[in-house]
Formats: sequence, C-alpha cells, structure tokens
Amino acid sequence: MFERLKRSEDFDKVFRKGKKSYGKHLMMLFIPSKETKIGFSVSKKNGKAVVRNRIKRLLRAAVRETYPLIKGNYYIVILPRVEDFYGLEGFSSDLKKIIVKEKL
Repeated sequence: MFERLKRSEDFDKVFRKGKKSYGKHLMMLFIPSKETKIGFSVSKKNGKAVVRNRIKRLLRAAVRETYPLIKGNYYIVILPRVEDFYGLEGFSSDLKKIIVKEKL
C-alpha cells in the first residue's frame, strides 16, 4: 500500500518545484523527498463529483499496480487529462511508461 499526499503545503511544493512528465491520459509532477507519498488532483473540468470520485478510485487502483516499480523516494501528484471516458488500462499504462521514462 502507498502513503497518500494530503497536506496542502506538500501539494504546493510539488506544484511549484516539481518536474512534469506527460502521458496520453495523465500528467505527473514529482520531487525527491525523504519518503514516497502520492496525491491526486482532479479538476472540476473533469466532471461532476461522482465522475471525479470515480477517476480518483481508478487512479488509486492504477497506482497500486505500478507502485512496486518506483525505486526512489518522491512526492508525486497525478493529474488526469480531460477526456470523455476514463479507464484503468490507460492510467496504468501511462504510469508505467512515465516511471520507466523518468527512471523513478
């Protein structure tokens, strides 16, 4: 299981100083830290509350699959792109590609 990034100061730090990496279905920002924590930011542009909560559930499931691939310690924020349909396969494949590309 992974730890969640919850504090707004930590989110602000990642948004200010974080390195961005893009996939087809999502964007990931990350900075090195003492421990690995992952947070999600889903905008109102993605849909109403029910849709945003579903997106967050799918993102958490995708992170559970790909979390063992992360070797270092990072604060990570994941932002989905605005789309008509959101699927677990797309999120999982994007996360794997970004982790390998950025050598996390």
